[in-house]
Amino acid sequence: MNLPNILTLSRILLVPFFALLYLSPWEDRYLATASLFALAAFTDWLDGYLARRLDQTTPFGAFLDPVADKIIVATALVLIVGHHADIWLTIPSLVIIGREIVISALREWMAEMNRRGIVAVGWLGKLKTTLQMVAIVVLLANPPGLEQLWVQLGYGLLYLAAVLTFWSMWLYLHAAWPALQAGVEDSRSG
Repeated sequence: MNLPNILTLSRILLVPFFALLYLSPWEDRYLATASLFALAAFTDWLDGYLARRLDQTTPFGAFLDPVADKIIVATALVLIVGHHADIWLTIPSLVIIGREIVISALREWMAEMNRRGIVAVGWLGKLKTTLQMVAIVVLLANPPGLEQLWVQLGYGLLYLAAVLTFWSMWLYLHAAWPALQAGVEDSRSG
């Protein structure tokens, strides 16, 4: 257990507090929840930076970091969609959550075939994650209502993140397709 892994675990432990805070009747919950989510997003960057800088990368951390990210992002999107109750927010959220499920399964399969490097995170994934995190912070910080400029900005950023999400999923699937076909053919012959 090292500092980067502790930071990653702290993100997972923040999830119930983050959800309870957002669902509370407290008047200032929007800004407080957005701040807590922004802190979690910062620790996502920080734990990766420290793991590389301090040469403390571990298999456990490599497994746990994306799990923590997916848990907090999926929780935030479900809370926002439930609170806003808007189909136009539901669509990009479904794309983002659906992509995370597909890519997680793809990474698992590729790892079993010793071809994990094919689906490594690239610059597009990092840009997608940044836009997604900013969109979620903006949407968490504001009560529902499309008449607010900040909420409109949050919707726009989330749609842009969803487009990049879909694009990166297509790129990952395209890159993995030959290995996937070979794996299917190997399972048929074996």
